[in-house]
Amino acid sequence: MTSLWSRDAVAAIADRPIPEVPRIAAHSMPPVLPGQDLWDYWPVQERDGRTATIAGGMLQMLLSAPVMPDPESRHALARIRLMHETPNGWCDLGTMLPDGLAPGSREWSGSAIVTPGHDRVTLYFTAAGHRGEAKPSFDQRLFETTATLSVEAGVPRLTDWTTPIESVVADGEIYTRDMAGGGAIGTIKAFRDPAWFRDPADGAEYLVFAASLAQSTSPYNGAVGLARRVLGGWALQSPLITADGVNNELERPHIVHHDGRYYCFWATQRKVFAPEGPSGPTGLYGMVADRIEGPWTPLNGSGLVCGNPPAAPLQAYSWLVLADLSVLSFVDRPGLAANPVDAAEARAHFGGTPATPFRIVLNGDRAAVA
Repeated sequence: MTSLWSRDAVAAIADRPIPEVPRIAAHSMPPVLPGQDLWDYWPVQERDGRTATIAGGMLQMLLSAPVMPDPESRHALARIRLMHETPNGWCDLGTMLPDGLAPGSREWSGSAIVTPGHDRVTLYFTAAGHRGEAKPSFDQRLFETTATLSVEAGVPRLTDWTTPIESVVADGEIYTRDMAGGGAIGTIKAFRDPAWFRDPADGAEYLVFAASLAQSTSPYNGAVGLARRVLGGWALQSPLITADGVNNELERPHIVHHDGRYYCFWATQRKVFAPEGPSGPTGLYGMVADRIEGPWTPLNGSGLVCGNPPAAPLQAYSWLVLADLSVLSFVDRPGLAANPVDAAEARAHFGGTPATPFRIVLNGDRAAVA
């Protein structure tokens, strides 16, 4: 039962004040890892969705790239980095996967689950492009791999990674195989960002991922894709949610089970809404359902949970809601009111580091910043 994030829902955003993400002052957050840009990140989680406590802190996986003159270059260099966040700060544990293990030319977002005994971690991630390609392509594939988790002198270690296995393949019927789109940022298609979820109702396992519809007649055909664990692997399902004709990218979708309901969240940007239709701010969006199959209802009537402040529309991105309703994101360009005119301006304002988490409150089909 696929639910539509409709034009009418998005149009309702204009009828009420925008619930704002907490303001980030320009240059107020120094990088936690100088010399590296850090963005989309996620913690290792328990099988019930709670953030795992490992060696007195959170084991975080972040996309990383060396600081370049143009911060947009980071997407073509992205590697997953492992860091340990404790009350004493962040400890860098280096690039997570061994060189040459991932089948892509770079590594994009995913999720990670630890075993109950805290001895193995499974990583679900996006392999972007293909290893050895001369020019980075937009192909996106979903892979999984596992490693041994140990703690040595208080420092977590992930070792002995298994050969990555492709979790599930775009079928070209429900989910498009052509990732190029228009080729520019914001126009490429999606088959990425796998987020693992275990349904507490029956124990079924799912992967939720950012997708694009194969049969759409609109270039704005983003969707929240779904795969279900079956004997021997994963089976593609119909999308949970589509934004056909409304929005091109429902990025980093994920499900949180709270107070007996299922909440599906995603991030999107103002620039990827269909130009002929209503739009919303760059922000965190979501829908709610009584069961994973839906139907899904837009939170707050519109789907908007919270957006960047109008005076700082680019300040943060890539929001991730955790089981305790805290929200992770990264500092993007908090000092700019519009897209930068050149790479130097973008570099001068780009944060490239984790933002201070904030919390939301959920009450049925209503959501608010705490």
